[in-house]
Amino acid sequence: MSQTVQTPTTQGSQLHASPAVREAIGVLREEVRRRSATITAPRAGREELRGAYAELLERAKKVRGRDLLYPYVGSGVGNGALVELADGSVKWDMICGIGVHFFGHSDEELIAAGVEGALEDTLQNGNLQTNFEAYRFGETLLAEASRRTRLAHCYASPTGALANENALKVCFQKHAPASRVLAFKDCFMGRTVTLSQIGDAAANRVGLPLNTLVDYVPFYSEAVAERVGQAKHIAMIVDHVRSYAERYPRQHACFIMELVQGEGGFNTAPPEFFLALIEICRASGIAIWADEVQTFGRTTAMFAAEALGIGEHVDVMTVGKMSQVCATLYTPEYNPGPGLLSATFTGAGPAFTVGRRIIERLRDGDYYGAGGRIEQHHAAFREQVRALAAKHPDWFPPVADGLLTPAPKGIVGGIGGMMRFSPFGGRKEVVTKACRTCFDEGVILFYCGHGPYHLRMLPPLGVMRLEDWPRVFECVERGLARAAS
Repeated sequence: MSQTVQTPTTQGSQLHASPAVREAIGVLREEVRRRSATITAPRAGREELRGAYAELLERAKKVRGRDLLYPYVGSGVGNGALVELADGSVKWDMICGIGVHFFGHSDEELIAAGVEGALEDTLQNGNLQTNFEAYRFGETLLAEASRRTRLAHCYASPTGALANENALKVCFQKHAPASRVLAFKDCFMGRTVTLSQIGDAAANRVGLPLNTLVDYVPFYSEAVAERVGQAKHIAMIVDHVRSYAERYPRQHACFIMELVQGEGGFNTAPPEFFLALIEICRASGIAIWADEVQTFGRTTAMFAAEALGIGEHVDVMTVGKMSQVCATLYTPEYNPGPGLLSATFTGAGPAFTVGRRIIERLRDGDYYGAGGRIEQHHAAFREQVRALAAKHPDWFPPVADGLLTPAPKGIVGGIGGMMRFSPFGGRKEVVTKACRTCFDEGVILFYCGHGPYHLRMLPPLGVMRLEDWPRVFECVERGLARAAS
């Protein structure tokens, strides 16, 4: 007579499989779905909530020590690309926490994944003690990254800045005693003391000691390439790198490459540009670090390095924002010695479960490749900008060349889910005013660039519909009209 073999289980596995838990999560999902479904269009705040909302904003101001950039306090409910604020108003969210919420607001599946992550015995995972969900997240991320790269290991961290700090340490240790880094002009790295020095924005390092040795390299410019020819333009920038390598032989630990510049203006470059820089870096013993904290998930492939066809050359990569948990990935050769990477917190349990589910949805969805959802949305965005410019040509004068920054080619740019357009000649004071007036008219945007300045979007393309774009730009048009006046 055969015996039934009982598979040993832990109390933890039984908790997650409990019918009572599954039922409770189902009830939560249904309630989220019901509340979310009532939010269908932008609307003004409710008069009876105005006083209470003003009090919330004042309390927030006291905590921060200054006014909020936007008078934004969420209610905790939204519907895809729409978000409700605590004053009852509803707005189109086209910046999504500067790129964090790719699947928008009140996504019931991701909320359920977060609840499952919160069922662990502790909320935080760390270097010394962690449950396996943190490593399951790393396995899922590496499975996708390793398809077109040699990246083999992953160290998680709560923020993109910490992921970049870890990448910097990995590169410095591997190339010790090299103490310099190469980075693109107008780059942004994060806001730690070190990363604020590497990021090319003087306002972000006022009062900080300047003790990080960084050499800046011009980023590719479509406008310059058109004037002098692409090959000549790239050759000039390669010579720039060569001069640094000759001036400081074997003293650069890495070249930090934003494959699409984020804060710098959503600037893009062709594969030939990066391949030429990689070649001179290889000859000079300089690590290739792809900073994909903002590009991850947003181009025509999950990784911009894959979309550009340069993944095999990457030694270190950082990802973040939409992944919820940020991470530093590296090849076997860059696997650091013990003690270099450590943290009391590597991430909260809900962040790991939600992050893993996001990667799976990106992997299994129809987002990437020619004709994928991301490409379709970018085309729809450009169509709306061009229609707006044709209707209001006075809002879109030519963008003047900056002293060190050539004017962008055209009034609309970016790639995939990184979108920007350039009204009012790229003048900062009017562009930032437009951010505020568009917010008042029902759409949340932000700006980028270091002169010229642009309005930028990082929309929730995981849930946004193509038919939403005309509705979004109705709000944009009203906002720009107020800014222009």
